[in-house]
Amino acid sequence: MTADLQAGPLRVEDLEPLVGTEVGVSSWRTIDQARIDAFAEVTGDHQFIHVDPLRASRTPFGGTIAHGFLTLSLLSAMGQEAQPEIRGAVMAVNYGFDKVRFLAPVATGARVRGRFVLAGLTRPKDGEVDITWRSTVEIEGEKRPALVADWLNRFYLNSATDRP
Repeated sequence: MTADLQAGPLRVEDLEPLVGTEVGVSSWRTIDQARIDAFAEVTGDHQFIHVDPLRASRTPFGGTIAHGFLTLSLLSAMGQEAQPEIRGAVMAVNYGFDKVRFLAPVATGARVRGRFVLAGLTRPKDGEVDITWRSTVEIEGEKRPALVADWLNRFYLNSATDRP
């Protein structure tokens, strides 16, 4: 069950009791061949399973599939849509991943969405908040998700607006 979050930015103090709670689900995004090809071009990863529909049709996947890193990269946009806004945050950065597992391929034409659980929240020092999001990218109509990841973000706060 997703937490019923109030509209508008939440104070860090309001997020702390939500640790362990699902806080948001993004909308569905279609992974079409054009997106896969563009990702291949940007990253230089032109493995045939992603970009050659004819060759890929002769594999157990039956066609092209999205790069795992393409699916992972969508967490940024999905998170921006589905995660609560933090009151007083002036900047946020990716801090890394504690775990990433690619569990199922994303076939070309499939739709995916992100599901986010607030898995951890710490304050390393004044003006900083580290949040761990247990992130799942679901594939529409599939039992197994495309990936699960423990994604770390660091938020830098304007200390004047982070007060109760």
